[in-house]
Amino acid sequence: SSGINAEYGGPSGDFLVSASRDKSIKVWEVSTGYCTKTLQGHREWVRQAVVSPDGKLIASGSNDHSIRVWEIATKECTLELREHDHVVECVAWAQDNCTSHINECVQQENPRAVKSEGPFLISGSRDKTIKVFDVSTGFCIISLIGHDNWVRQAIFHPSGKFIVSCADDKTLRVWDYKNRRCTKTINAHEHFVTCLDFHRNAPFVITGSVDQQCKVWECR
Repeated sequence: SSGINAEYGGPSGDFLVSASRDKSIKVWEVSTGYCTKTLQGHREWVRQAVVSPDGKLIASGSNDHSIRVWEIATKECTLELREHDHVVECVAWAQDNCTSHINECVQQENPRAVKSEGPFLISGSRDKTIKVFDVSTGFCIISLIGHDNWVRQAIFHPSGKFIVSCADDKTLRVWDYKNRRCTKTINAHEHFVTCLDFHRNAPFVITGSVDQQCKVWECR
């Protein structure tokens, strides 16, 4: 059977996007259940597909080691990113409050760098790295190394100042990406940590694992 990953898309949440082992991405109308668009181009299993905050773009990561950015309206792949050396397990869009912090990070390394409005993408891979891309230029602008096994999820902290990730090394990690360093490592589970997310209204991180447990962590 085909592995499928799905999430609500767009500011209104009126459509659903799914990614599958069949190498395709599909857009579904929630009210009717109809598939309205099919995006094809990846050469292997599409691990995840996520919709940009403005609802206009989709980013996808695949077993073919690539990240692709698609325009939903035209179904066109507008960008292909090939910075990872292994399967891309996860992708996520940076929220608006990340922009100034990402620009500070880039200018700290290159004072002559021109400020960018993005949008920006974060990815995690079986090559054990986390990367941040400027979609407007197609460049990888941040690379974080520290996990000892496949990175399963990486997302920006709601403050925009940090990145939080989990991996098959059983850890939850917090990154000060401006200084490109891991500031906290938590031995979170007894088995692979496969997913994480932030509570929308409270300072909590939730993790899930192959050990069949979900855990809630308080951010301090």
